[in-house]
Formats: sequence, C-alpha cells, structure tokens
Amino acid sequence: MSFKDKVVIVTGASSGIGAATAVELCRQGAAVVLAARNPGKLAAVRARCAAAGPPPLLLPTDLVNEADLKNLVDKTVEKYGRIDILINNAGFGSETPFEAPDAVKVFDDIIGLNLRAVVQLTHLALPHLIKSKGNVVNISSVAALSPIKDMFAYCTAKAGLDHFSRCIASELAPKGVRVNVVNPGPVRTDFVENMGKEEVGKFYENIGEMMPLKRVSEPEEITDVILFLASEKARGVTGASWVTDDGYMIK
Repeated sequence: MSFKDKVVIVTGASSGIGAATAVELCRQGAAVVLAARNPGKLAAVRARCAAAGPPPLLLPTDLVNEADLKNLVDKTVEKYGRIDILINNAGFGSETPFEAPDAVKVFDDIIGLNLRAVVQLTHLALPHLIKSKGNVVNISSVAALSPIKDMFAYCTAKAGLDHFSRCIASELAPKGVRVNVVNPGPVRTDFVENMGKEEVGKFYENIGEMMPLKRVSEPEEITDVILFLASEKARGVTGASWVTDDGYMIK
C-alpha cells in the first residue's frame, strides 16, 4: 500500500494506536496531521514520524472544543490544500457503574469525546472529503458489540459510533466517500493505565490468558487494518465493522 501525496488527519495521535498509525502512514509517504491534547507526547510522535517519512504537521487539539476542531480542519487545508483521509481514533473509557452518583457526568464526558467529537470533526471535514472522494476510518471497540462490566458509558458511546458510521456510509456512498469502523479487542496501549489500573503488565497478561488466541494485540496490528480500510485496496468496502480482537467475541 502507498499513501504518497494523501493528506491524513489522525486524532488521538499522541500514543497507542494513533501514534503507530501516524508513523506507518509517514513511512508510506502520506502528509500526516497529528491531533491530540498533549503537546509533549505529540512532539515525541512527530520525531518518530519524521524518522520514517515526511515530517507531519503537529496541531495540539482539544477534540471536545469546537473552535479547536475547526482550527484542525482549517490549518490542514491551509497547509496541504485538501483532506483525503480522516482517522478518528481519540477516545477514553472509565469503569463507572450505572448506579454511581456521577454516572451521568461520566456518560456525558465519554460521549463527548468518543462520539460527539467524531460527529463534529467528520462534519467539518466533509466538504473536503467529498471533494477528494476520500474516506473515514473510525476506531471503535468490541465494547460496541458486547457489554463490559461497569463500562456502560464507553460501550454505549462505541455502539453509537458504529451506527453513526453505518448511517453516514450509506448517505455518503453516492458521493464517493467511504466510511468504515475498526473494532479492536484488548490492545497494549496506555488506555488501561489512563483508566487508573495498577499493575498494567499483569493486567494485560491476565487478559491475554482469557483470549482464545492467548494474546493481546499490539498497536501496529490495528494499524495494519486501519491502513487497509483507508487504502485503495478497500475501495469496495464501506459501512463495515472490522473486528480484530484475538478471539474476544468468541470466548
């Protein structure tokens, strides 16, 4: 696959799946725009990208801030003149039971980043994606497909993301714009650490033993799926939910 001369926005690009995807896109010749909140982490990813290919554009972005989202799209088009691919990867989760006093606040926060920000950014980028006959890849989760204890908000947000993707895939297909979803299972990133889990290494070891394939995925494996769906090799694929989960859904 080659992404030479393709302009790609990657959100949540400061670590994990987003960082791995940005690095590989640069290696394959893309003009990449890195978007996330943490400037320090973004700068480290930018250095990795620059070592692999064309130096990316770094745009620190609060994805739940409408002005920041507009700036992300405007600065991308100002720099490169187009947008070919949008990879909506940013997200977070929280173990919060529905009975918890702050359950609705947690729900609003998780919906805000995992779903509403995706809807808003995709809407802002849409005129440019229609012009380029580009595509969108949304990073969801197996949580969209199966309940996870004490994660009602995250599961609901990801299920909404999946169906939003199908809805706009149907609407935008006549305009030549494809929209697809990747649903990873457990992946070795800082997602679990950001949820406040302790002994993260032990956590992944235990989760891996629970998987039918007895393993946990690495971010680069999810990148391979993302890049396939974003490439011309998947030119006939839209409205798809691509599960890559080490067998999570059949355990």
